[in-house]
Amino acid sequence: MSMEFGWWDKDETGKKYQILADIHGGNVTWTRKQGHHQSWETHPPTDLDWDRLLDEARRRVPRRLLSPKQFAVIERLREAAR
Repeated sequence: MSMEFGWWDKDETGKKYQILADIHGGNVTWTRKQGHHQSWETHPPTDLDWDRLLDEARRRVPRRLLSPKQFAVIERLREAAR
């Protein structure tokens, strides 16, 4: 089971960057890139990033794009990261 969640955010200087959270095999990989022709780099997630990930996942459950079991895996990953 592989799931990808992505969104845009801004850093403290106001520059936009794209965040990608890839969940595969009970592990989560956080990456980010700034600009179309830039490469992906490792992104250390903040509590706001985890909140955003849970919100994105919560929206997918009623539309059956994500099962409740998959959502529970994401919640367990969040608790393990604390």
